[in-house]
Amino acid sequence: MIRRYLMNILIAVDQLGNAILFGDPDETISSRAAKRAHLAGWRELGLLLEWIDPGHLKESLEPDEGKDAIL
Repeated sequence: MIRRYLMNILIAVDQLGNAILFGDPDETISSRAAKRAHLAGWRELGLLLEWIDPGHLKESLEPDEGKDAIL
């Protein structure tokens, strides 16, 4: 139960970070990085995330999120 609570908090912080970076407030930075892996900056973030957790971008991709992004 504590583990799930902590994961929920981490996801909420991740979504807040994405919103601060002009992204959709309901999307994680990892999902956004997966969609933008072809762009400089996002590519490097994706490589870092994949190095830390192989398969992370594929697992975190949310194709139905992102429509409310500013940039």
